[in-house]
Amino acid sequence: MVTETPQYITSAGALEEAAKKMSLAPLVAVDLEADSMYHFEEKVCLLQMATEKSCFIIDPLALPDLSCLEPVFSNAAIVKIFHGADYDVRSLHRDFGFCIENLFDTELACRFLGYPRSSLEAVLKKHFNATLDKKYQKKDWSIRPLPEEMIAYAADDVRYLADLYRKLTAALIEKDRLKWAMETCEDLCLVRSGENNESDRPLFMNIKGAGRLDPRSLAVLENMALFRQNAAKKKDRPPYKVISNTALLEIAQKKPDNTSRLYRSGILSKKQCQMYGESIVKAISSALEIPEEALPVYQKTKKRPSSPATVRRIEALKKWRTRKADQLEIDPAMLINNSAIQKIAVEAPQNIPALQSIGVLRRWQVETFGEQWIDAVKKAG
Repeated sequence: MVTETPQYITSAGALEEAAKKMSLAPLVAVDLEADSMYHFEEKVCLLQMATEKSCFIIDPLALPDLSCLEPVFSNAAIVKIFHGADYDVRSLHRDFGFCIENLFDTELACRFLGYPRSSLEAVLKKHFNATLDKKYQKKDWSIRPLPEEMIAYAADDVRYLADLYRKLTAALIEKDRLKWAMETCEDLCLVRSGENNESDRPLFMNIKGAGRLDPRSLAVLENMALFRQNAAKKKDRPPYKVISNTALLEIAQKKPDNTSRLYRSGILSKKQCQMYGESIVKAISSALEIPEEALPVYQKTKKRPSSPATVRRIEALKKWRTRKADQLEIDPAMLINNSAIQKIAVEAPQNIPALQSIGVLRRWQVETFGEQWIDAVKKAG
């Protein structure tokens, strides 16, 4: 566990020195804090990095150039330890262009070990009897100056990770599951923000419940979502803090076409009506004028009905998964997910090369369980 006092870094010189120290370390723990709950476009507001001895709390808002850290992240000889890496990897690449080599995700390792709870709080309590105070978890990390207690809070998220890494790798080796975790971590290094480009999709596709609306209501919802997005951008606030999704759906259904009806509907607060009422009514009226033939349609994914043979294979593979998960005391989804089961059932591979060619499985899955899956497929017919 890191015992040195965390160093809060706001100068280029101090950052260079920290980068030099970390470049010589075998392990570097990493975490970050962002401001997605407070701004329209989220950004990394704090970067916590720790060796086994030192802890550095780096302030990206005070340091426009973090490029001296790039060799630390890209050096495959240094293990970068995260707890729940997906969001952090995407954010570090989006904001700073960092590409990570040799990543180890302690949260993922816990799930491969069958931990019933894999949150950092639960895991640190289990291994170190340490209690994390999460009262700053939802604070605005873009505020400056940062209170000392928030800096101390941030340091706690990386303080134990090196020791935790050693404990978890030893446990994975004992259970012969280290390869499972490491191959999955290799894939985590490649995730990127905005991979699923949704710029061409209607905004209503991101609102739960939109699929139940008729085309006219969808048009109102789309106009409302566009209005909200523009208003949120101008105010630099998350869209949901301007108007909630629930309110957008209710407006789309009730379609109040003047400010009086909007106010009487009770959907929005008095303040929201005063601030946005006229613009909202304008957005609604515009949607009501769209010709029938031009109204949007919610595009639902049509699933082809599975053949009886495919259904039998799916059932056989799921039964195998349940039995094996119980035997290994692990979450069934860690062995194989439903999407991969569906693919195997459809393709019905009869040998290992055919199973590998499906392209949705990791090496460890094929090597460890491939023959068992092929056998299940053959027996199901």
